[in-house]
Amino acid sequence: MKIFDFNERLKDSILIADGAMGSMLHEAVGTQRCFDELNSTEPEAVFRVHQAYIEAGAQIIETNTFGANRFKLAPLGLADEVQRLNSRGVKIAREARESAAREVLIAGSIGPLGLGVQSRHPADHEILDIFHEQALALEERGVDFYILETFSYIEELLLAIDAIRSFSGLPIVAQLTYAEEGTTYGDLRPANAAEQLKNKNVQVIGANCTLGPQALLPILQELAAVDGLRVSGMPNAGFPKREGDRIVYPKSSPEYFALFAREAAALGVRILGGCCGTTPAHIRAMAEAVKSLRPAKAHAVVHSVATMAKPASLSEREPESKFWKKLQAKQFALCVEIDPPKGLSLDRIFEQVGKVMASKKVDAIDINSGAMARVGMDALIVAGALEARGVETVPHLTTRDQNIIGLQAALLGAWTVGGVRNILAITGDPPSVGDYPEISGVYEVDSVGLVKVLHRLNQGTDWAGKTLGGETNFTIGVALNPVADDLDNEIERFHAKVEAGAHFAMTQPLFDPEHWHAFLKKLGGKPSIPVCIGIWPLNSYKQALRLNNEVPGIVIPERLLKSMEAAGASARDCGFKVARDMLAWSRTELAGAYLIPPFKRYEEILEIL
Repeated sequence: MKIFDFNERLKDSILIADGAMGSMLHEAVGTQRCFDELNSTEPEAVFRVHQAYIEAGAQIIETNTFGANRFKLAPLGLADEVQRLNSRGVKIAREARESAAREVLIAGSIGPLGLGVQSRHPADHEILDIFHEQALALEERGVDFYILETFSYIEELLLAIDAIRSFSGLPIVAQLTYAEEGTTYGDLRPANAAEQLKNKNVQVIGANCTLGPQALLPILQELAAVDGLRVSGMPNAGFPKREGDRIVYPKSSPEYFALFAREAAALGVRILGGCCGTTPAHIRAMAEAVKSLRPAKAHAVVHSVATMAKPASLSEREPESKFWKKLQAKQFALCVEIDPPKGLSLDRIFEQVGKVMASKKVDAIDINSGAMARVGMDALIVAGALEARGVETVPHLTTRDQNIIGLQAALLGAWTVGGVRNILAITGDPPSVGDYPEISGVYEVDSVGLVKVLHRLNQGTDWAGKTLGGETNFTIGVALNPVADDLDNEIERFHAKVEAGAHFAMTQPLFDPEHWHAFLKKLGGKPSIPVCIGIWPLNSYKQALRLNNEVPGIVIPERLLKSMEAAGASARDCGFKVARDMLAWSRTELAGAYLIPPFKRYEEILEIL
């Protein structure tokens, strides 16, 4: 379809699009790893959804290709199926149109890549290639226009538009998704988003998903007030809830959607449809409500692009913790690592930490978080308890156990209530190594993503761009393994952590300075952030042998293993001497160190000091 013809259709008409595809398919065939794959495995189910929406009055049906891009398909082993799944998606939609009694337009559905805060974030040129591949597959099979929907990041939406416009002259409908406050990621308001999109040769700019009908209306009103803009709106049925293993949407009545359609038409909206949880009954009600209406001219709104407050610039400042200030002053910083108690009492932790800190040789206590995926008291809670006793802490925070919402909530509490000022961001051991091998880790983000989250909190916003009314100022630490099996990948991830906002790093335990020197050679020079080395006093030959063979990330030199074996009953003396030597060496080449008490006997650390 030519852009001119598309614009002519919208000049004096309101077009009705279809509703939810995913939730309809879920009802028909149950939970799936990938609904786009149903274009190949269950084409009849997809056809029936299209047919139901056409019979309900939809003049536009969207292809079942929302997530059919290489980035989303690759983790499922379907990276090479982009062409086939998109092609089949268009084919099924065309078959449904051919069976219809009236003309129906086919929109090629393209969704976001789901980048979020993942470390695996493609470069712009890679993102362009991913969208280009999907869009080309859709156009070659015969879509009438494109609909880009449910984008949270306008930068990603702009790249998707550029990818399409690099080869295509088909019309584009571009839709962002907004929070209840009326903003998308980065506190971007609809009118500001429209100003960025209106000169990108898109024919309709709109909003879909996340919000129900009444919450979406103010956003549509603000979009419609931008001069020369054609607007689309596709609300959810409402806010979902979880029942068992299902996501259930409220039973919004068709009459409720009919009311929304009339109100949206009065604002000047040109394309109306539904998103998650909507059904053919909702579409039928909207089609009936507007069949005799024409889109009104836009109403003025309180906001205007000229007068609207722009998002506040994000602030940057140096971390304030004593630990960080010591690192910055190039004074050697020393930590002792502890494990949180497995039970309810902190008494022994308080006693042992008190003895260690009384030596006046230790600057902070770093606190493990669910090491080896075993249950222990939360590291942030333990840190808060120690901070209340005047002990500076560096708690570990793993992404295994909480999603982005939970991670941010815990961090805000640790900052405000617990007085925690340092965090070591780690991905965490998988549950399979611990006491609960049957459960799944969350891993919504990895350690690189967690650094990004922390960096945003330090700038005064949550990850969605909502202001906090102040900023945290965490010193952000990351893990570094100089003896990793795949050093190229380790170095790549280390650079990604630094770029994301890391302030310092803590290594896996090392037992030979040469391991560090070899890493520096591979790195190409000194790290750009301070590094604290891990030091583990070995108690016995068998312990050393087990660590070397069974614990990922630990490498003990063969000559040390042999010397400890030869030492017999004096193996502990040998192991502790190596630890003292490593500490003395680290003072000459590194920013700091952390000591791991053997078998949680914290008093033995004093022998090293």
